[in-house]
Amino acid sequence: MTTRPLLRNAFCDSLGIEYPIFLAGMGVGGRATPPRLVAAVSQAGGCGVLGCSGLSPDETRRRIREVRALTDRPFGVDLLLPARIADAPDTRSGVRDEIRQRFPRHAAFVQTLIQRYELPAVEPADETVVNIEYAKSVLEVVFEERVPLFAAGLGDPEFLLPRARAQGMKLIGLSGSVRNAVRQRKSGVDAIVAQGTEAGGHTGTVASLPLIPQVVDAVSPTPVIAAGGIGDGRGIVAALALGAQAVWLGTAFLVADECELFDACKEQIVAADSEVFRISKVWTGKTVRALHGEISQAWAESGLPTLETPHQRILMEDFLSAALAAGRHDLFYNIAGQVGGMVKCRRPARDIMADLVSGAIDEIHRLQRDLRISLA
Repeated sequence: MTTRPLLRNAFCDSLGIEYPIFLAGMGVGGRATPPRLVAAVSQAGGCGVLGCSGLSPDETRRRIREVRALTDRPFGVDLLLPARIADAPDTRSGVRDEIRQRFPRHAAFVQTLIQRYELPAVEPADETVVNIEYAKSVLEVVFEERVPLFAAGLGDPEFLLPRARAQGMKLIGLSGSVRNAVRQRKSGVDAIVAQGTEAGGHTGTVASLPLIPQVVDAVSPTPVIAAGGIGDGRGIVAALALGAQAVWLGTAFLVADECELFDACKEQIVAADSEVFRISKVWTGKTVRALHGEISQAWAESGLPTLETPHQRILMEDFLSAALAAGRHDLFYNIAGQVGGMVKCRRPARDIMADLVSGAIDEIHRLQRDLRISLA
């Protein structure tokens, strides 16, 4: 008689994975969750998720196929599906000029930053406009490639249910509040990610410790996946104790060898304390948790209020394009969560996974011993 892995539960069985550990589908320009990292996490027994928001349909297809060439284990794709996706901003050059003229003080301050660091003046490339046509074209690729799991990083995936059910695709919704989690449950998703404010990127206002059990209670029996502030085995066990069926980890894998985040950004995370990962509107005009560096500090000292999205994001793209052209990756925005303070070295994803699993098992054994818990 074979023994089930200690961390494997019924939710793992439903997905065909060994451990209840997901690589979050982060969308930092396609660098955060490249195919090699996704495949490495899945190959190690977790479930890797490709962050494909903003990528073209052809590039999305290429990445899906690359994952499949590297592993035969389950994996997923994450896309943003905003409620008003058709209202997404145009980012053509003429629109950029209009915004620069409309907000001259802010545009001038961005130019001051470019000059301060002696960066070249570079016109940002026109971006993919994330509208309903774009979303449909990428989703068509996801369905055609028969991806096992789809995560809606933003928005309601309810309209995907009939087709997903027909081909056995699992749907996951993400939420930073109990209210949104209930909405996701009503839409019929297979699982809900409850993301605490400690997480990196666009995040809500409620911390993981109070959010996760409230979401668990509100959406039962829909499985809950815990996100935000989890970076080792102890965090995994804590999330499971709160009623979650799995964990959704991003920052812990940003320093993986397979992650294509800039080396300078990885080194910043390794060297940082949790206090420097702060919520700010500097980079996009929306609240984003990222490492508080020189540029964030410069904005704070400027006295200028940040603009709403998309205006702030479009103006900051002038600076980001200049920094990239100069190879000043240390000045680039570094989106990560507070658990970055726990990340102390760079290493392969398989080693990160091994430590997460062994750390969780060790913690369960410690609790058995110290609390005299019997699992018989």
